[in-house]
Amino acid sequence: MNLGAGDDVSAGNQIDSRPVLIVTGLVQEARIAAGPGMTVICSSSDPQQLRALLTVFDPATIRGVISFGVAGGLDPTLKSGDVVVATEVLAGDTRWLAGLALNEELIAGVALKRRRVVRGGLAGVEQVVAARACKAALRSETGAAAVDMESHIAAAYAAEAGLPFAALRVISDPATRALPALAMTAIKPNGDIDLRKVLRGVARNPMTLRALVSTGIDFNRALKSLRGCRGFLLGSEGFVTADL
Repeated sequence: MNLGAGDDVSAGNQIDSRPVLIVTGLVQEARIAAGPGMTVICSSSDPQQLRALLTVFDPATIRGVISFGVAGGLDPTLKSGDVVVATEVLAGDTRWLAGLALNEELIAGVALKRRRVVRGGLAGVEQVVAARACKAALRSETGAAAVDMESHIAAAYAAEAGLPFAALRVISDPATRALPALAMTAIKPNGDIDLRKVLRGVARNPMTLRALVSTGIDFNRALKSLRGCRGFLLGSEGFVTADL
């Protein structure tokens, strides 16, 4: 099944016009992913909210699931803006394979645009992994290249529904950078950034400003890379194929 194209031809030569479900954690990611042939949901970085959304979502209305957005780096060689195409998703003792085959020429083409693209595992967690030591421990435990809070839930949903699953994540905060606490608590329920909360936090503790600026630069670099990956993953050329 071709997850990237607008149409999919089944064994019976019937065109499957159902959309692909795109699972995101932040409203910025959802805005990038939105477009024809896509149904996008945003969890606002809340795993329980995502589970609630998927519980009432009819899998018969879609033809595949893609986890799409930014992630925290676990592989210390990855920098902000680098792209991880998931080979598997791991959470606790559970492992889901990501049915994804990518043409090497296409990966090379993306790399030529100053984006490093790697294949690797994604670790799924219920809370933000902020500290460098925690990232290193999760890397040692799972061998995953990156971590996010949506992919394991999306993978479980797809597996239960018998749907193809893929994931593409762009590194925002590298393994070598700790996320400041304020950056983790300033997300509104709708996924937007609470600028007032950020400003109040900086006013109370000006020493956090430098870390916040660095985090913001990394995040913006990741979003720019994610925009460039949209067509690569979701575009009408059908660059992503789920192997069933």
